[in-house]
Amino acid sequence: MKKIVLTGGGTAGHVTPNIALLPRLREMGYEISYIGTYDGIEKKLIEEAGIPYYGISSGKLRRYFSLRNFSDPFRVIKGFRQAKRLMKELQPDVVFSKGGFVSVPVVLAAERRKIPVVIHESDMTPGLANKIALPKATKICCNFPETRDNFPEGKATVTGTPIRSELFNGNAEKGMEFCGFKEKRPTLLIVGGSTGSAAVNRAIWDALDQLLTEYNVIHICGKDKTDASKNGLTGYAQFEYVKQELADLFALSDVIISRAGANAICELLALRKPNILIPLSKAQSRGDQILNARSFEKSGYSKVIEEEELTTDLLIRTIHDTFLEKDKYIDAMSHTKERDAITIITEMIDSLVQK
Repeated sequence: MKKIVLTGGGTAGHVTPNIALLPRLREMGYEISYIGTYDGIEKKLIEEAGIPYYGISSGKLRRYFSLRNFSDPFRVIKGFRQAKRLMKELQPDVVFSKGGFVSVPVVLAAERRKIPVVIHESDMTPGLANKIALPKATKICCNFPETRDNFPEGKATVTGTPIRSELFNGNAEKGMEFCGFKEKRPTLLIVGGSTGSAAVNRAIWDALDQLLTEYNVIHICGKDKTDASKNGLTGYAQFEYVKQELADLFALSDVIISRAGANAICELLALRKPNILIPLSKAQSRGDQILNARSFEKSGYSKVIEEEELTTDLLIRTIHDTFLEKDKYIDAMSHTKERDAITIITEMIDSLVQK
């Protein structure tokens, strides 16, 4: 049996594309294992998918000063040793990495044992973890041509992002029932990333009184970030995290407000959902979400609000404008060139195994 190790973690964006590949890899006869952190979000998601899961030590690689910068390198070294043992034990034919800090020791261990490595870089520019791992990759998958052009010819391919097939099968009526909505109205869905966004949450809560006069509002707040005082408001449903029912909420929604992580916006594009992107600021990140958001705005897929400019009035006005112009955004997204990322990536993986 052909064997593959998947890796990636830290946020849902480093896990869900791996999950999207699982059905096709199973069809192709692969024995699948997953290496992630001891207790990251990926552990729960992968175990729910019925895949053998192996946790290793992981340290964060920071661009800023932190006392943990002195201890985390030892965690990375420990993770590398653990990954080497797992490579010897699992004997995979290939490794597929979606990034995140935990993927670095796995990629390095695979390369040490001469196991082919395929890395997927979602953003226009690679993060620090992938910058370390990319030179060890046999093949690189990316979303943007601008990303591909930064690598040696033939090494990188524009594949797009694997999208979970179940997201296309949502049922709006089930979404209504799940949220407890009694009246059919235009519906907003707010997704602040797998860990949530305090800034986006505050802006939505400040605008609720006005929004609820026209819209039903579904608010995915992030772990431990819901506001109990808002429970029971007519037309408002808040959740920490949504998994199985997410497809139904997408189907129900007319406008989606989201961070601008590459995987999230690729799902919005694939589903043809009018959206407002509020990217992480440069003060909180390396600026990758800003680049992603501006690229989508330039293509006519999205409206963008910079977090530093986010106010209640601007948010309400932008929601209203996006809803009125939603057909324009749907039309722009409908003219995008479709890529079957799952087929492209799994065939790339299989070609390396066959060699």
